[in-house]
Amino acid sequence: METRKEKFIRLATYRTNLVLEKLRILGNLSNKTNYDYTDEEINKIFAAIDSQLRITKARFSGKSKRQFSL
Repeated sequence: METRKEKFIRLATYRTNLVLEKLRILGNLSNKTNYDYTDEEINKIFAAIDSQLRITKARFSGKSKRQFSL
């Protein structure tokens, strides 16, 4: 029987490697010989990635991004 810690390590390793591979594949689009893109399009891509990364990181720290305060 797999412990919760072992399950976390197994899944975290697998899922992290998937994310890293997808980022490497995304990087292939940077080849201007094969693709045409604007700075605005690139900024949108990385803004979306940065946003999701902040949300995911906050979930691990226990901080909720949905709180409002004045």
